[in-house]
Amino acid sequence: MARRISAPYQSEPVSSLANWARNLAVFAVVAVVVSILIVRFGILEMKPALATFFGALGLAALSILIGLAGFAAIWQNGSRGMARIMLAFLIDAAVLGYPAYLAWQYRRLPPIHDITTDPIDPPRFEALAPLRTGDGTNTAVYAGLYSAEQQRHAYPDIEPVELEIPAERAYAIALQLVHKRKWLVIDERAPTPPRRVGRIEAVARTPIMGFREDVAIRVLPDGEDSRIDIRSSSRYFDSDLGSNAARIAKLIDDINTAADADALKPVKKAPPPKLPAKTVKK
Repeated sequence: MARRISAPYQSEPVSSLANWARNLAVFAVVAVVVSILIVRFGILEMKPALATFFGALGLAALSILIGLAGFAAIWQNGSRGMARIMLAFLIDAAVLGYPAYLAWQYRRLPPIHDITTDPIDPPRFEALAPLRTGDGTNTAVYAGLYSAEQQRHAYPDIEPVELEIPAERAYAIALQLVHKRKWLVIDERAPTPPRRVGRIEAVARTPIMGFREDVAIRVLPDGEDSRIDIRSSSRYFDSDLGSNAARIAKLIDDINTAADADALKPVKKAPPPKLPAKTVKK
């Protein structure tokens, strides 16, 4: 009985609109993957990668419109293709979901790209400065007091890290965390005499597109204690969508955790000095 009922439906043609909706959705996924590969591996310049990415978003949006039109056509003439339209909608949602979240972040967060724990005297980009002079890149010079005021309102928890450990140990902890994150270290200078200031410059990447964001870490002695200042700045775009503040906040938490664990380690006692052997006078 079921075979007889479904037979007329199986003989109906598949809606061309359903085919177009599915094919455009699949092509949008391919275009997104290609744009990510272009950025991560530096195959082309930034502009072609962004053009490919936004073109993929446009294809996903067009797929949704065609899918809605195909849904209406199937409702009217009884043709097949509803499964293909639903598949297209699922793919389109996956393609457009994260960009929609980023658009919401763009409207919610201030349009700044340079975050630091010390806006008055931020850590400088020295080794990284030549990498921030190309076309379309942000300058190595700090964004200024306007950016600092915007940062203070949006990210009030971004503050210097005060540690009750020597500067040498604080520098070692910071460098270990940088390597653990697999950031590309461009320069590292430990706070060894006569140099009192420790510096680390590294390049981080955003999770999906892999955009480069530069990080500078400064370690200063404060008597027997130490202070760490961090700066994270996007190399491209005027707004970082909160990525630099999130990076600094996570690094601050990890530094504090590592410093607390280091302070709890038992101090190894030095072995007692060996006494000279007694000589017996005969």
